[in-house]
Amino acid sequence: MSASYPSLRFSSAHFAAAVAAILVSYGSSAVIIFQAAQAFGSTAQQISSWFTALGLGCGVLTLLLSLRFKAPVMVAWSTPGAAMMVGMSGIPLGQAVGAFMFAAALMLLVSATGFFSRLVALIPKTLAAAMLAGILINFGSKVFVSMQSQTGLVLLMLATYLLSKIRFPRYSILLMLVAGFAYAGFAGLLHLENLHWQPPTLQWLAPEFNVGVLISVGIPLFIATLVTQNVPGIAVMRAYHYETPATPLINATALGSLLLAPFGAFMMNLAAISAAITMGRDVDPDPKQRYLANIWLALFYFVLAALGGVVVSLFAALPKELLWALAGIAIFGTLLANLLAAWEDEATREASLITLLASASGMSLFGIGSAFWGLVFGIVVYHLNRKLQRR
Repeated sequence: MSASYPSLRFSSAHFAAAVAAILVSYGSSAVIIFQAAQAFGSTAQQISSWFTALGLGCGVLTLLLSLRFKAPVMVAWSTPGAAMMVGMSGIPLGQAVGAFMFAAALMLLVSATGFFSRLVALIPKTLAAAMLAGILINFGSKVFVSMQSQTGLVLLMLATYLLSKIRFPRYSILLMLVAGFAYAGFAGLLHLENLHWQPPTLQWLAPEFNVGVLISVGIPLFIATLVTQNVPGIAVMRAYHYETPATPLINATALGSLLLAPFGAFMMNLAAISAAITMGRDVDPDPKQRYLANIWLALFYFVLAALGGVVVSLFAALPKELLWALAGIAIFGTLLANLLAAWEDEATREASLITLLASASGMSLFGIGSAFWGLVFGIVVYHLNRKLQRR
């Protein structure tokens, strides 16, 4: 190792957490990105460019920011933004790219002016923990939903995870992964016929700027990314006591999006749910060493960038129950830690409860998801209760 990092000590727990995070990240959204690219009329080669640019951008930013701040910073893409764009047909790809750049420029402006940091400072840590717990409950419950269709696979993964924690707690996620893949292979659940090779490519997608598209695509993409990705992303880091300054993180992701948008990287941002997988005690007892999992994560991003358009078919080859079980089991420790943190302060417990319930509900108002509204309702109740207590 370099003399600059004498205390680096990689372990299989770091590797396993990174595998879980990358599988959850790609497995839950790769198909959505594919559909969004198709909605704007992208060719197969252009779709490959989308995935190559996103993998490279997220990998570089995850690596540089994690090393710079010695914190587990995970950069991903705006899944809510991609989902929103799936239904936007009839917009030329060039005009869509112009809107991506406009949304990134707005994010950079909001961050550089200090507005984003002031927004995050308004969120008590207990409410941030409750919001994350509410989101993660849905992921955790999918473990048991997936048992209905693949009982043997999920029971084996769950049993391996729980039993290995008795003697090998730091390797429990890795052993669970191995058990799941081994079962899927022997049971014929790996659909390798779905794998199709397509070389990576970076294709310049010339931006065009149409005022109507800037408003109809760029502004919703900016808002969705701000309130459902970047705000929760910082809140998750604060819940784990990482006080990394928000401004340079948001500046970096916004600038990266602005530069790579003409290649298909529609919007990069801080990850929240998948990022939490690399922040728990199971990853490393020492919080200062957990960022090592994100170095592995960056390497996986680079590998998937090299795969380009084959990413979608790669995840199509895995049984969905394996992905659900992996996502759910991997966040058990994180979910428990946030449930405990949400109730630490007696004065905020009612606000935390409302935040958790609203975040877990899956509701959507005005096109904005439940995580944002959970925080809004929780903060309103928090300030209301403070006024009542003062009186």
